[in-house]
Amino acid sequence: MTTAAISERKRNFPPVVDAQTRVLILGSLPGDVSLAHQQYYAHPQNRFWHLVGDTIREDLPSLDYDAKLRALLAHRIGLWDVVAEARRKGSLDSNIRDHTGNDLIGLIETLPGLEVIAFNGGTAARLGMKALARHADRYRIVMLPSSSPAYTLAYAEKLRTWQALQAWLSGEPRPASPGHVAT
Repeated sequence: MTTAAISERKRNFPPVVDAQTRVLILGSLPGDVSLAHQQYYAHPQNRFWHLVGDTIREDLPSLDYDAKLRALLAHRIGLWDVVAEARRKGSLDSNIRDHTGNDLIGLIETLPGLEVIAFNGGTAARLGMKALARHADRYRIVMLPSSSPAYTLAYAEKLRTWQALQAWLSGEPRPASPGHVAT
């Protein structure tokens, strides 16, 4: 590993939210392809846009990036990462070192309609739950299987868990009290 690879800090993108956000999906830190394109989930093998698209019944993968973000907001879905910046060789979450977290509390306090915080993968959940420790009981917490190709669970299995978000995105009755939904 070169000194440059170790010392390079990678930074996330601004949150994609508005006052109508009901579900906030939190990832860990954009991978190298996403950073190069300056777009969330830009790696063609990452299934994020497929999973969310199938959940909201829209063909998100076929849309341009700005249209994808508008579709998320139209469905009251927000997007951000738990890591603001970190050292990381490559794109694997297991290589995240010396990280600085995002101000998750500051963000969620600006979202009056927020009901659900969903973590895209184990690293996002582990780091995010630490950051939200005293506030997590105010929201429904959903642990989603990672959309990353590095997490090799079958797409149908991932989708089944991701579709749990539909209860908060539609007119369907929602669970009455905050809590955790495990994967």
